[in-house]
Amino acid sequence: MSEGVTNVTQDSWDAEVLQSPDLILVDFWAAWCGPCKMVAPMVEELAREYEGKTRFVKLNTDENPDLASRYKIRGIPTLMFFKKGEIVEQIVGVVPKAQLKAKIDSLLG
Repeated sequence: MSEGVTNVTQDSWDAEVLQSPDLILVDFWAAWCGPCKMVAPMVEELAREYEGKTRFVKLNTDENPDLASRYKIRGIPTLMFFKKGEIVEQIVGVVPKAQLKAKIDSLLG
């Protein structure tokens, strides 16, 4: 896992995502997913750029199907933004880095 991006699982989900007061971007992905491999470097770059401002985590949907089901993940990559344990935004599919930056900036206020 890249510096700045934390790998989460069913076991660490509540502590890492739901109980955090920070803005958190969750990258729902799978190893076999081509578009996920396109998004991963952007997420890693953004994690470095926004260090100290927001947190970035990755959740493998194949290894954590209960969480993928709970959040109704139908397509990957899905980037879901949480703040204080609540979903505040969601992006499905590959989008340009500039669009992700704009979304993060708007959510940070």
